[in-house]
Amino acid sequence: MVAKKKPGSGGNNKRRLAGKGPTPKAEDRTYHPAAKRKAAAANKPKSSARRPKGDREQNAPREYEVQDDVIVGRNPVLEALRAGIAVKRVMVARGVDIDERITEIVELARQARIEVIDINRKELDPYPAHQGVALRVAPYKFRPLNEVVSKISGVPLLVALDGVTDPRNLGAIIRSACAFGASAIVIPERRAAGMTAVAWKSSAGAAARTPVVQIKNMTATIHDLQSEGYFVVGLDAGGDVPLSEMAVADEPLMIVIGGEGKGLSRLVRESCDLVVSIPMSSDMESLNASVAAAIALYSVSEKRSKK
Repeated sequence: MVAKKKPGSGGNNKRRLAGKGPTPKAEDRTYHPAAKRKAAAANKPKSSARRPKGDREQNAPREYEVQDDVIVGRNPVLEALRAGIAVKRVMVARGVDIDERITEIVELARQARIEVIDINRKELDPYPAHQGVALRVAPYKFRPLNEVVSKISGVPLLVALDGVTDPRNLGAIIRSACAFGASAIVIPERRAAGMTAVAWKSSAGAAARTPVVQIKNMTATIHDLQSEGYFVVGLDAGGDVPLSEMAVADEPLMIVIGGEGKGLSRLVRESCDLVVSIPMSSDMESLNASVAAAIALYSVSEKRSKK
C-alpha cells in the first residue's frame, strides 16, 4: 500500500518566513543549551596572562611578574650590580646558558643580599634582548635637600632640571654631574622624569654616587637657596651672557637646565640671578638637555680648577 502524499503548504510557510532573516545560531537562542554555555563562559573571570604549567597551583598573581622598572641583558644587569644601584630582585630564566656574566650576576646579588628568582623564560619575552636575565630596580629613596646641602664639603655645585621629561636625559645628566663634581641633582615632583630603570641605566652607575633630590616647587627652592648665598644660573639658548663669561663659577652655585624643546619655564627664568647661553653655529637652534648640561658643568669645573 502506497502512503498518501501529504499536501504542501502552498507556499504559506515560505511566505511566513519572508523578511525574518536567517535562522539564528544555536548559541544566540536563549533557550538553547549552547546559549547557556556561552553565557556561563562570559561570566567566568579571566586571568590577565596565561601561567606556565608549573605555576598554576596558586591563583594569586606572582609578586615578581615583570613590569616596567626592569633592566635586561647580561651586560646592563652586570654593570648595574657592579655600580651598586638599588635593586629589588634579580630574575634569571630557567634553563638559561650559564656563562661568566651570569655567574658574577648571581654572586654579586648574593653578596648584596638581593633576592635571585628563577622564572619562566616567557615572562621576559616582552623585553627584547633580555638574554635570560633581568633585574627589578627598587624605588629610589630621595633625600631631603637640606640634608644633602648640609653635608657638602667645598664649594657647592647643584644641578636642577626644569621640565626635563626624558629619563635618558636625566640619567646622562647625573653621569655628567658625577664626572664634574656636582654635589646633587634637583628635580621637581611633577612634569619631570623620575628615577626609573631607564634613568638608572643611562647614568652608568653614577646615580649610586650622586644623590638626586626631589622637590615640590622649583621657584620656591631657588629662592630658598638664594637666601642661603647660592647663585642660581639658568642655562637657556636665549641667555644674555655667554657661558664662557659667567663670573660666578667659583661661588656656591646651582645651574638650572631647561626641558627638551621648551627650555626654562618663565617663572624659573625670572627667578634666576643670571641666564647664560652656549654659543653655537647659526645652523643649530639648541642642544640636547644632557649635552648642554655636560658643557656647562665642564666649563664650571675648568673655571674652578684655575682658582
